[in-house]
Amino acid sequence: MKIAGLRLATAGVAAAALVTMTACSSGLGGANASSSAAGGGASNTLTLLVDNSDTTIKSAQAVVDAFKQANPGVTIKTDTRPGGSDGDNLIKTKLSTGDMQDVFWYNSGSLLQALNPSKTIVDLTGDPALANVDPSFLPSVTQSGKVYGVPAGTAMGGGILYNKEVYSKLGLSVPKSWSEFEANNAKIKAAGITPVIETFKDTWTSQLFILGDYYNVQLANPNFAKDYTANKVKYATDPTAVKGFQKLAEVQSKGWVNSNYGSATFAQGMKMLAQGKGAQFPLLTFPVGTLAKDQQQRIGFFGIPGDDASKAGATIWEPGAAYIAKSSKNVDLAKKFLVFIASPAGADAYTKGTAPTGPYLIKGAKLPSDAPPVAADIQTYIASKNVSPALEFLSPVKGPSLEQITVAVGTGQTSPEKGAAQYDADVTKEAKQLGLPGW
Repeated sequence: MKIAGLRLATAGVAAAALVTMTACSSGLGGANASSSAAGGGASNTLTLLVDNSDTTIKSAQAVVDAFKQANPGVTIKTDTRPGGSDGDNLIKTKLSTGDMQDVFWYNSGSLLQALNPSKTIVDLTGDPALANVDPSFLPSVTQSGKVYGVPAGTAMGGGILYNKEVYSKLGLSVPKSWSEFEANNAKIKAAGITPVIETFKDTWTSQLFILGDYYNVQLANPNFAKDYTANKVKYATDPTAVKGFQKLAEVQSKGWVNSNYGSATFAQGMKMLAQGKGAQFPLLTFPVGTLAKDQQQRIGFFGIPGDDASKAGATIWEPGAAYIAKSSKNVDLAKKFLVFIASPAGADAYTKGTAPTGPYLIKGAKLPSDAPPVAADIQTYIASKNVSPALEFLSPVKGPSLEQITVAVGTGQTSPEKGAAQYDADVTKEAKQLGLPGW
């Protein structure tokens, strides 16, 4: 999942999010397995493109199987794509050349605008596919008043995953301020456990200290998203926004990260967290659903701490979305598939593939009683209204090179302030390409 800004190898959550694997043998082919069938063909056949994260593969297969069971005779050929920037570029190329699969799962939010949806994606405004979609999701898949997608998956928290057993063993409480987080890290390191897991081999994982810190940015400036879109504020010059880069640099400079953080993979990081060899992992909540049931129960979630403990909160990512390519020759069946995805039955099927790590934005969909604890942690933030959508769901402005910049900052090659300025320059190029006013 690639998390727009933080692009989830979805991931995104991407994403997807979020473990990169080869496709399952149960119908999911490799990235080029049946891309030549992008047009769809027979009326009872669909092609589907999803990212290659373990989370997405399992859930997509479960949804496909349930839809086929309810619609005998239907065939769905599923292909996978890379996450990160490579996946973004592939999506854009397929859409621009008319080679896209009938249905594709991709990020909602700012990355949608970069796809030029009015020319490449089927307009769903007023369509029955939206009947069960929670209205709160619609802005993230709307461009120029037109709705283009339905939610595929759950909302996610973006912040810190932590091992509850390690916290309990060391007598730690969930930090509500950055100073409390620093104090916890010192105690964890003294106990011989890695305080903060980082996995820069998978570069998208390097972005959470910046993107997950947005709740604190908006808390300090409720108009930040509007001003950012109008080119009135910058990461490098806003005293709160730059702190995300400073936090990323601090955990490395103080020796709180795993020694192999530059070469460690996302999969290795999740293993460290589940085994308690690392106490905390800045990430989205989605990969918790890929762990074994007993391991899921060990993992909790909290938002990136800010300065004021009394106002602790979290940044939330909207679900990714399912879209229909305009090049599809089988739009009617594709819409029927989207109706199923955005239904309680579709949500139940998704849950069978991967345990939900946040709420579904589908009317009537319910989380199972044995959902991972991170789902309840997110719901607590939501219930207390101490949440903000990630910036990518409030503004179309984002830069494609953030993950490379955050790796440089997180490894000490670039200062936080220089990294923030580099991202501002990256954002400026993207905003001009989009033709946004004020840039």
